Amino acid sequence: MEKIILGHGSGGRLMHSLIRDTLLKKLNNPILKELGDGAFIDYKEKLAFTTDSFVVNPIFFPGGDIGKLSVFGTVNDLAMMGARPEYLSLGLIIEEGLEIKTLNKIVDSIAGAAKSCGVKVVTGDLKVVERGAADAIFINTSGIGRIIAKERLSIKKIKPGDKIILTGDIGRHGLAVLTKRNDLDLGLGITSDCAPLSNMLTPILTRASGIRFMRDPTRGGLATTLNEIAEASGLGISIDEKSIPVSQKVRAAGELLGIDPLYVACEGRAVIVVEVKEAKNILAALRRHPLGKGSRSVGEITSGRKGRVILKTIFGTERLVDMLASDPLPRIC
Repeated sequence: MEKIILGHGSGGRLMHSLIRDTLLKKLNNPILKELGDGAFIDYKEKLAFTTDSFVVNPIFFPGGDIGKLSVFGTVNDLAMMGARPEYLSLGLIIEEGLEIKTLNKIVDSIAGAAKSCGVKVVTGDLKVVERGAADAIFINTSGIGRIIAKERLSIKKIKPGDKIILTGDIGRHGLAVLTKRNDLDLGLGITSDCAPLSNMLTPILTRASGIRFMRDPTRGGLATTLNEIAEASGLGISIDEKSIPVSQKVRAAGELLGIDPLYVACEGRAVIVVEVKEAKNILAALRRHPLGKGSRSVGEITSGRKGRVILKTIFGTERLVDMLASDPLPRIC
């Protein structure tokens, strides 16, 4: 059989064969092998828990795919909480007619991504819906991680004078998905920045102090993330346009398409608010990792203009960076 049919979600022999031959074969570990309704995990420490769903269109894009994205997206959310990711659940909603070889390719990607992060898929679910009721495949992943940060990270700990660090250039993921989805051959070769932030952040979290808060700028991009921080903290944010890393390819694509990179999603970047006296040390530690070599201090927390994000432009003027009413690039994760 070469394609998914409704019977693959029936709970019968077809479903069990698919789980055994496609999922368990590639994601096998002692906990998952029990194939229970859940997973038994012994913990005494403080935990972080998160869940996310992925409906990216198309499911394969330059630099990644829905499988890799589902693992890295959940792993990154745990890392933002100061946790070391350890276990994932995997929920698959598959549209009737999806080719088995496509599913195999996605599961291979999930397995490879999980291995690269040191996490295990320990439980999951599989459903099949009628043709046209989904868009090839949707994935839900939930994750559990062990808190390893020396101090609890919280938006409530942010103070005026704190520095804002961005761990790399922005806008690549959203534009990579958009151009692939619409078959836009811009000749720029933009690839997603989809990557696991835990590999870079875990050593820093266990050793460094002074990290107040972290968030990955996914939907809505850097501008939305900073507005969320400003609004929730009740403080202002000032950022410097000259310090924000944007590749020439992303800048050119943004100008061609009329899209501001500040609002374009990233999937392998972190926004880190740090105590001013520790900023240089943390920045240096980030730059020692391949994912963080482009890290920069891009701004600071202010006591004025509460709840607002102000951009210092390359022309020496200032402008308000507001939160968009809606995402200009839907279904990028």
